[in-house]
Amino acid sequence: MRLSKFFLFLLVLIPNISLAQQAEFKNEFGFRTDNDAYLAYGQDRYYTNGLFIYYRRAIDQSKLNKRFNKIIWEAEAGQRMYNPQSGNISDISFVDRPFAAYLYAGGGVNLLFNSENSLKISLQAGTVGPDAKGKETQELLHSIVGFYEIKGWESQVNDEFAINTTIAYKNILFRSASDRLDVGLDLYLNLGNTYAGAGAGLMFRTGNINPLFNSAITESRVSNNSKSKDLIEREIFFYAKPLLQYIAYDATIQGGLFRDDKGPVVFDAKPLVFSQQAGFIYAKKRWTADFSLIFKSREVKSLAKPHQYGSAALYYRFN
Repeated sequence: MRLSKFFLFLLVLIPNISLAQQAEFKNEFGFRTDNDAYLAYGQDRYYTNGLFIYYRRAIDQSKLNKRFNKIIWEAEAGQRMYNPQSGNISDISFVDRPFAAYLYAGGGVNLLFNSENSLKISLQAGTVGPDAKGKETQELLHSIVGFYEIKGWESQVNDEFAINTTIAYKNILFRSASDRLDVGLDLYLNLGNTYAGAGAGLMFRTGNINPLFNSAITESRVSNNSKSKDLIEREIFFYAKPLLQYIAYDATIQGGLFRDDKGPVVFDAKPLVFSQQAGFIYAKKRWTADFSLIFKSREVKSLAKPHQYGSAALYYRFN
């Protein structure tokens, strides 16, 4: 009698286990925050803070062309803030990078192929200058955490309406036989009156990793009628992204592209910048957590130094 009850229990349990393994989530909502304070260096300079909110939704994969594994739509809004060597500047002669902020909203589409190529196209509209509310945001943040008084934003770059687009491409170049290490190509192109330029680099992952069409590294953990098999439910891996960037124009350094009066103090941008990002990702079922450190060479033709900052992201998936 006990044996029959045991088999009855298995008959009930096994379908539930199968459903749990096949569970998928069509939507994802989350945020990312960047700040140089995450490195605990005591610095507050250059790219000093960023806050971004994202919503993503996967379309029905059963209706896609065979070349595609997924197509994911994305909406986003965010703000980036930039300081000189400090957020408290008593004299304009100490400004080695302009005070500036970029506030925007936008959307994009992420095309993920079965070949593990990915192509993401995004469009943003917003503003650079006082209308981006960098001064007000930084004053609020500093008052909340008890940091020093903000001073010097009256010298920030002048207002300009912003239209920008980014095209990003990734592809796998090598994967180990154990499927625990891979190397990919990472390219992007920026076109717009705020950011214009291009970048090329490599992407290294090691740990429990999924193909690029279902990985947190490509923001593609959402699914809708997926046919993919042998996917890892829990991704947990380290990654690194060395990147060489060509900067054609940066309005947060040079002022508005189409303005004659760009601001009280602006500089030329260095055309070549090298960055190194190293991070850790944990993703399972509904959640993704991502933390990384970014180190960048000098970006400004001034006395400004190289700089570094941290980035933390948290995403939640749902139906």
